[in-house]
Amino acid sequence: MVTVKYCGKRYYPTACGSKLRTAVKPSLFCLGVQLTMDMTLIDRLLGSDAPYITYAVPVFFLLIGIELLAARFEGKRYYRLNDSINDLSCGIIERLLVVFIQTGLFAGYIFIYRHFALLDMENLSPAGKWVAAIALLFGVDLCFYWFHRMAHELNLPWAAHSVHHQSEEYNLTVALRQGAFEPAVAWVFYLPLALIGFPPLWFLAMSSFNTLYQFWVHTRLIGKLGPLEWVMNTPSHHRVHHGRNPKYLDTNYAGMFIIWDRMFGTFQPEEEEPVYGVTRPLATWNPIWANLQELYNIYQKARQARHWWDKVRIWFMPTGWCPEGVEPGPPAPEVTAETVQKYDPPLPRSLRLYALVQFVVALCLGTWVLVLAGSPERSMSTAALVVWALVVTATLVALGALLDRRRWALRADLARLAVTAVWVALFTWGRPWAGLP
Repeated sequence: MVTVKYCGKRYYPTACGSKLRTAVKPSLFCLGVQLTMDMTLIDRLLGSDAPYITYAVPVFFLLIGIELLAARFEGKRYYRLNDSINDLSCGIIERLLVVFIQTGLFAGYIFIYRHFALLDMENLSPAGKWVAAIALLFGVDLCFYWFHRMAHELNLPWAAHSVHHQSEEYNLTVALRQGAFEPAVAWVFYLPLALIGFPPLWFLAMSSFNTLYQFWVHTRLIGKLGPLEWVMNTPSHHRVHHGRNPKYLDTNYAGMFIIWDRMFGTFQPEEEEPVYGVTRPLATWNPIWANLQELYNIYQKARQARHWWDKVRIWFMPTGWCPEGVEPGPPAPEVTAETVQKYDPPLPRSLRLYALVQFVVALCLGTWVLVLAGSPERSMSTAALVVWALVVTATLVALGALLDRRRWALRADLARLAVTAVWVALFTWGRPWAGLP
């Protein structure tokens, strides 16, 4: 039996230490996990450091395929290849960035839990752990509500979160469209859970469950769900949240439970179907610019501000605020499904096929990098993994340029293919140089 004892909010192995370290990610070993044969179900679900979202990825793509086929069967066009590639490209880039910085982002939670936690959840009775797990379920969602609300109401958080809203479609690929900088903003909203005393691994697991729940609400195929609409976040509620219609803006922030919106006055029922997207459309398939567009807009206003204090505080002010002397943007226009013009440059069939093949290659490479980066016994250096992540990112940016029909796109893609070929050759035949044994 392998046991990790608890002492003063620190964990240390008492047996089989070398084996234990191979079972737990090195970056997370310091968080502590009690691995005993008599673990409760809560310990196994919340304290095992299982990568639940990674396990769910095949299910995500299976459900995307089912939704695509169901929409085709009903004669509805809910997917566009260029839009879906851009959604997934943003998600891949976000994951590639987070996998290298997640330990640093999580340091604040660990510090507060170790030094200031008010309760000791791990030593509760089995019944007490169930109560604590239910409290954590609601606590994570309440913290998400307030993060999500601030991410719509304040400039800097909105710049990080707006990526998720840029798609002008609404389907399951949109659920995977995430802003690369969003985790750097979100983590602070969950620190109260560390102060209460919810163990770090419990928090990570419950956050994963909260994220997994939110996947299925990104669909147009499911209508209203009766009494469930009163308590849970549903596709109908979340469609409203993604609408750019003025009456739908800044509503329905819930992740799992819609009760928070009802309690705090941000609930809006679905009336007519929303028009999806942001009020200032992205109008490009470049996933890097998708993450920078709103930051650039804030920067431009900061440059125009007359006073240095305005240049600083604009980053943290409400989204509608403008410094003195800076012309505010126009109000959100009324839009309908009939009048909206989606960004959709025409593509020949050959280019669509090429883009699809290149994206599948980038997806496989990105998945490989993520799996290796999360492995406790990886055989590749961090530097080599970073290079592979850059190769994936360059591929996705080149694809965006091709889908945008930029004049320089073909030359850029040929250069990208040449550089990638050189790296693959070095990686294959120069293994020590590439970070491999």
